[in-house]
Amino acid sequence: MQKAGHRVIAVQLPEHSLADDVTTVKRAIQLIGRPTVLVGHSYGGEVITNAAYNNPNVKGLVYVAAFAPNEGQSLGSFVDVKKLPKDLLITDSGGFAYINPTAFARAFAQDVNSTEADIMAVVQKPFNTSILGENLALLHESNFQRGIKSLRTTEPSLLFSNVCSQNRLMLLLSHSPSGHLSLVTHPDQIAQLILNATKGIRK
Repeated sequence: MQKAGHRVIAVQLPEHSLADDVTTVKRAIQLIGRPTVLVGHSYGGEVITNAAYNNPNVKGLVYVAAFAPNEGQSLGSFVDVKKLPKDLLITDSGGFAYINPTAFARAFAQDVNSTEADIMAVVQKPFNTSILGENLALLHESNFQRGIKSLRTTEPSLLFSNVCSQNRLMLLLSHSPSGHLSLVTHPDQIAQLILNATKGIRK
């Protein structure tokens, strides 16, 4: 992205609440201060949908194996925690959940190099389990359709998505022969997807 002349910010989400994460992304958009394409992976899809709403600087959204819930839906609409393997999530005393390191590779990184998957399992950031119940309606700002329609663009391809055939938790919108971490296993393909979304946008 940088070699193509784009300013890139990898926003670090606190993952304490959906509202906080949306606010964090909005600050990054403001910091860039120019036409912006938002890219979201997994839960990040819900975040960028909200952050894009009524923001004139946001010109496109890229969903990489990401959730795109409608108004009133939460992550819990897609992932029923009660049906997950009992050992998959480890929750601490503050209500923050980690993916069990012993289950990380088989659940989320099936096609990732085993050494790299082990590193990911160790450095993963826990998320507040309350996020599973938060929905877009609670923010009083956006739903998926309004988030898309509010983009100020005449381009027909303002929404780009990459959804993986081996992805066990996402709603399939399109097809790619990879697991949940396609951005790791197919970096060139994902980079091109993002670059396609930036065509015609002033840098």
